[in-house]
Amino acid sequence: MLFKTFKIGGVHPPENKLTAHLPIQRLDLPKEVRIPVSQHIGVPAKVVVAKRDKVKVGQIIAKSGGFVSANIHSSVSGTVTKIEESMDSSGYKRMAVTIKVEGDEWLEEIDRTDALVPECALSPQEIIDKVAAAGVVGLGGATFPAHVKLNVPKGMKAEVLLLNGVECEPYLTADHRLMLEKGEEVMVGIRILMKALGVARAVIGIEANKPDAIAAMEALCKKGKGISVQALKVKYPQGGEKQLIQAVTGREVPSGGLPVAVGAVVHNVGTAFAVYEAVQKNKPLVERVVTLTGKSVAQPGNFWVRVGTPIENILAACGGLPEGTGKIISGGPMMGKALPNADVPVAKGTSGVLLLDSPESKRRPMQMCIRCSKCVSVCPMGLEPYLLMQQSQHKRYADARDQDVMDCIECGSCSFTCPSDRPLLDYIRLAKGFVRKLPKS
Repeated sequence: MLFKTFKIGGVHPPENKLTAHLPIQRLDLPKEVRIPVSQHIGVPAKVVVAKRDKVKVGQIIAKSGGFVSANIHSSVSGTVTKIEESMDSSGYKRMAVTIKVEGDEWLEEIDRTDALVPECALSPQEIIDKVAAAGVVGLGGATFPAHVKLNVPKGMKAEVLLLNGVECEPYLTADHRLMLEKGEEVMVGIRILMKALGVARAVIGIEANKPDAIAAMEALCKKGKGISVQALKVKYPQGGEKQLIQAVTGREVPSGGLPVAVGAVVHNVGTAFAVYEAVQKNKPLVERVVTLTGKSVAQPGNFWVRVGTPIENILAACGGLPEGTGKIISGGPMMGKALPNADVPVAKGTSGVLLLDSPESKRRPMQMCIRCSKCVSVCPMGLEPYLLMQQSQHKRYADARDQDVMDCIECGSCSFTCPSDRPLLDYIRLAKGFVRKLPKS
């Protein structure tokens, strides 16, 4: 079997897929949820409920604030107790709706059975409208509203749909388990996405370290036409959108361009499952699979978790917070962000929670750059991270813009490989934030 990959850069961090063999469990309902109204790239949703309102599972509590935005739905039934700013996984306070859980009453139109619904008679526009109404976003971490990707810009044409089942981030196994346990539903979701885009071909990209998922999805592909699996070399960040497109199609997305500029649209396999539930089951995005893991965790696992559930509830199901924990990270060790505490709620983009012990979590002191060029050789975007960090340190943000700092996908390969332990990605992220505020030249 030929394992494809992207052309330049990449690293090989330890995989540590400690939970790959563990079936998905359903987490018990919390006593209350805190649901942020900004769980997606774009404009925050606008709250449409009031304090003391009664809500059901699937009921809309915040409406999309614009085209690039997403609806937010209640993941539980109960009473709205607070509408105020509170800490989310970004470390900042943002508006959220707190709901006291009282039973588990769902909207009647939601099909909660496990029966597979394979056929979709809706038109492409009807599919897009249902995906938008359900608040589906990219579940691979970027949280881009899914309906926006399905609206191909005028003058462009989608030719192939790529499904990201790579899950190259160390430790995380949510997508892996989803393909093994909900493969048929994922396949129906893929066909629905193909219909919405008007494409006849779809390719599921899966890294070679998941042979069981490759075999399972290949077997399902044989039951229909137009969908295939491409096994990919184990190399981080193989799951980056532009890297996946290059590996599978050989095409390169131009700097600043959209994937559809080369005829490709990329969705995560988790997103495909959420699209299936939205279109075929009338179920909004109110829960997702979350991996909680770490070398010191007593009982790591994969869980179905309602959006808004405090992370401390998942911790309790895994044996509690281990003594000597140095960091709680939302996501994986390469692109994840450290959390201030375990009271932060699960959001649509929470693919995993990683616990690192104190020795593992401590940064070594930064040393002088030795001009070894390792950061340049591993950058999958062909950038010069050492130079971008230097420009950021000296507040030369216009120069960083001219050096294509906005092309950085924030994979962290540069920081991972630096022998001088320089926080390259931190400074590049800082520069990107300032470049966004610069006047257009």
